[in-house]
Amino acid sequence: QPIGALLLEHCRITKEEENVFSISFVEEPERKYCFECDSEEQCREWVEALKRASYEFMRRSLIFYRNEIQKMTGKDPLEQYGISEEARFQLGTHKQ
Repeated sequence: QPIGALLLEHCRITKEEENVFSISFVEEPERKYCFECDSEEQCREWVEALKRASYEFMRRSLIFYRNEIQKMTGKDPLEQYGISEEARFQLGTHKQ
């Protein structure tokens, strides 16, 4: 049974040791959750997967691919969904 859940926004994922990584949060940097893996390879896979799972990573990826598609086609791929002008999908916009 799970003992709890962590919302992984505004967090830092850090490789601590060969097979240990930690999660800490911007709002509570003194609190750190440590996780031990069976191997260094498994630890690296967890760190990468967790870093890719955040909203901010996905937002930056969407912006990057949106711009690449726009360069290739000359059209904004988000326009058809009526969200092309939303600030959160613009370059240089940082969610506070």
